[in-house]
Amino acid sequence: MPETVTITREDGVATITVDRPDSLNALNVATLEALDRTLDETEDVRALVLTGAGENAFVAGADISYMKELSVEEAMAYAELGHRVCDRIATHDAPAIAAVNGYAFGGGCELALACDLRVASENAVLGQTEIDLGIVPGWGGTQRLSRLVGDAAARRMVFLGERLDAESAAEIGLVGEVVPQEELDSVVDEMAHQLAAKPRFALAAAKEALNQVHESHQSAGLAYERRLWSGLFGTADQREGMEAFVEKRDPDFE
Repeated sequence: MPETVTITREDGVATITVDRPDSLNALNVATLEALDRTLDETEDVRALVLTGAGENAFVAGADISYMKELSVEEAMAYAELGHRVCDRIATHDAPAIAAVNGYAFGGGCELALACDLRVASENAVLGQTEIDLGIVPGWGGTQRLSRLVGDAAARRMVFLGERLDAESAAEIGLVGEVVPQEELDSVVDEMAHQLAAKPRFALAAAKEALNQVHESHQSAGLAYERRLWSGLFGTADQREGMEAFVEKRDPDFE
């Protein structure tokens, strides 16, 4: 089987790439597990970069073909795996940069939200699009998004499933900066190496302190989100939303 997640290391910077371009880098179980294992190799790095292979997608989302038949119990296990990966990035000692090079929907947007910094190419499109599948964000989006962009913008994105182009995402603070596609790698590489040159323990302490601003309430919110997300599996709307996606048609919700 080909590797679905790759890692390169240089001067204290680890770049992790989700490498399923034919599937727009969608996160199936095997890829999430590979991402989890790959993070085991980054304990000594000073900066993390996350990106997706190709120019069309960062991570287009979770694997809907897999999700559409899940039971509540299976959905909870999938949510816990997604949460574990996102939480490991969010709490990693090293700052993490998401290099958003195309679509970042659903779980892909949540993966970017788990990072400390987000840089988008001009062709990036981001969104919490789960509502059109009959579910809600399930890997941290309901909690991290509102803390980043504010309550009103988060509600619009989650309720309407809005897809934001890079400039619109920058306007609400979802990404920190937008660069031409051909400059994305070099801009992120320079930023990562600047971070890697900072004092390691001070940088880790700074990240921990910044995370602590929300931690007392966020952990409870994340647990509640997992229960809500998995509880929607088996509903008529979840089945219809995901069947329609797989069949490439508009959903007909009840």
